Amino acid sequence: MRDGLTEEQVCKNLGISVFTINAYKKKYPELVKVLKKGREIAITEVENALFKRALGITYEETKVSIRDVDGVQVKFTEKTTKYQPPDVAACSILLKNKDKERGWSDNPQKLELERQMFAFHKEMERLKLYGDENN
Repeated sequence: MRDGLTEEQVCKNLGISVFTINAYKKKYPELVKVLKKGREIAITEVENALFKRALGITYEETKVSIRDVDGVQVKFTEKTTKYQPPDVAACSILLKNKDKERGWSDNPQKLELERQMFAFHKEMERLKLYGDENN
């Protein structure tokens, strides 16, 4: 799970069936927790990579070459600092998934409708509680 594998792929790698892993999960609840934790780690790693890509990142690239110097093979290492500029698509993905409260969405009208429905249901619950107190 940590490497982004599905449960089916994990089963295949272990040489067991999905039925078997499901039986183990029922018998050993801690297995469910471990699988979930592995999934969470993989998702966090992807979120971190996406965040770096959204902001832009400076990184070091190392090139190793072997050259012949006076008949002797010598290893040369060249380090270069490079800059990956911010990626607009990564910015959009992050904002749409992490900042809906401020209107970032593929469908802002749907988001506003969901907010209104939530407020409506909350008010209905409040009125229901208030109405029950008067009976």
